[in-house]
Amino acid sequence: MGRTVPYLTVDDGVGALAFYAAAFGATAGERYDEEDGRIGFVALDIHGAPVFLSDEAHEYGAYAPKTLDGRSTCAVVVSVPDVDATYASAVAAGATPDRAPQDLPDGTRGGWLVDPFGHRWLVTSP
Repeated sequence: MGRTVPYLTVDDGVGALAFYAAAFGATAGERYDEEDGRIGFVALDIHGAPVFLSDEAHEYGAYAPKTLDGRSTCAVVVSVPDVDATYASAVAAGATPDRAPQDLPDGTRGGWLVDPFGHRWLVTSP
């Protein structure tokens, strides 16, 4: 069975790991570092959902939103047990609020934010 895993590129991998742990309770698993100290790959687990992450690697076409003038062409949706608490944790850790948590037409609750690395997130819960 196939699966889709978001693979985020950031301009500060070490800082991103700290942010995602504080904001979403992410834990890091398998990791490979480049000889120059950049994170080449790290597998994160966010409430059972995998997210891959690396530092920028222009030689491989991997650019962070900040390098692209803050442009991000997709968003990550993460389902959490308590959207309000997770949203507050993410903002306290440095995320920028976009749309505060609210009840959505599909019966879920969700809120939008932008992480310090330029990636857009919808934090949602049933």
